[in-house]
Amino acid sequence: MLSELPSFFDWLQAQPQPSRPWLILGKGPSFSRRAEFDTSGYRLMSLNHVVRELPVDAAHLIDIDVVTSCAEALIANAGVLVMPWFPHQHNRVGEISLPEWVQRIPALATLAASGRLCWYDLAVSPVRHGPGPVVQATFFSAEAALSLLALAGVPLLRSLGVDGGQHYSERFEDLSAITRLNNGHASYDLQFAGMARTIFKTGVDFAPLDMPSPIEVLVGSEEPQRLAVKVLEYSIRRHSSVSVRVRALHRCGIEFPLPRDAKNAPRTPFSFQRFAIPMLCGYRGRGIYLDSDMLVFRDIRELWSFPMAGAEVQAVAEPGSSGRKPQFSVMLLDCAQLADWTPERIIARLDSGELSYERLMFEMAVARSVKSDLPQRWNALETYTRGDTALLHYTDMTRQPWVTIRNPNGGLWVQALLEAIDEGFITTAEVEADVACGWVRPSLLLQLQHRAATLGWRWPLAKWLDRNFVPPYKKPRSA
Repeated sequence: MLSELPSFFDWLQAQPQPSRPWLILGKGPSFSRRAEFDTSGYRLMSLNHVVRELPVDAAHLIDIDVVTSCAEALIANAGVLVMPWFPHQHNRVGEISLPEWVQRIPALATLAASGRLCWYDLAVSPVRHGPGPVVQATFFSAEAALSLLALAGVPLLRSLGVDGGQHYSERFEDLSAITRLNNGHASYDLQFAGMARTIFKTGVDFAPLDMPSPIEVLVGSEEPQRLAVKVLEYSIRRHSSVSVRVRALHRCGIEFPLPRDAKNAPRTPFSFQRFAIPMLCGYRGRGIYLDSDMLVFRDIRELWSFPMAGAEVQAVAEPGSSGRKPQFSVMLLDCAQLADWTPERIIARLDSGELSYERLMFEMAVARSVKSDLPQRWNALETYTRGDTALLHYTDMTRQPWVTIRNPNGGLWVQALLEAIDEGFITTAEVEADVACGWVRPSLLLQLQHRAATLGWRWPLAKWLDRNFVPPYKKPRSA
């Protein structure tokens, strides 16, 4: 009988409206804000000791020790208890199965007898019990809960109290010296990488309940850069612990009339695109602007949640030694404060002489308050430091890795392309089509063929393959 405990996946499918949204509740500081939100539209899943605070549809535990410490609360508050078939014990992968623990712990026996105990296979266990989905988690329970619900087909998930950092809500201060980071890890931030993998793999719509979602990223672009945009999008998505929407601005139907004075004309086809972002975001929330010639290595949630500090635009300060004018190639915009950013108004101000191209592009003079507080790691110009660089900007047009083999950091971009192909996010056929269009260098296909991020001995052959290649930026605009 005990071996017939239902899996969570079977239990959920038997529920009315199995795809109804879920809210995952953790012990982090934002748990204390739950009264600020209407949670009536969600099913609730508690993590660990949160079940002692309120009734929930499902209580999720990985470690058997939490069962004994929360036994009464589980029976009183949990609609169902969900655990791995092989629960952990003392923060280590367990070898005792859930049915065996039912024989030893009265609270589990009570829940099992009333059909309120479910199981799933957790990836870190070396043994699988069933043929169903395997739930992923590397460090913390929140990763498993997100993976569990996403694999069960729940399309929309939110969280509260899954905050990262090192602290609990004051509701759980009594546990701080007992359970907080007792698996030896330095911070709950480690969970975000696993959550990012689940979001990328399943496409689930996930965000903290107190954060606008999805993260809106809009990329300055034109059609010959579509592969660069796609690789950039992949690099964003693979690291993002919150759902993200990435849009290439040249495909958003924006039309900017040309200024009457040629000296105010856009220097590139996408120079003015960024000024349409508030409009494209419905003049609500935030928007992130990026150029297409970039690669992201960290969770863009860090950029999205950066304090505006009263500014309408936050940018990255140019390094003092670069000698470059501010480029505003990475921007965080408060779209609700930028209602006067419309193509017609901006061009009218250029035509009237109120604005010049330089003030528009290098001072962002159409915003009332501009700050450059974003960390420089979010716009590293042609430099990469492992573990520190958040965004690498291939700002030198003549050395961008899709048009030349001569960029010292080009291998990072090619490696991202190879991984995107492995994940099915980009196809080899797409790369071949862009080579045929003359938009990317032919030698890139050589690297895909040999799965080589760097060329090594293939350098002479790559040079020969690219001998007649003319990058798009060197071609007449009519070509």
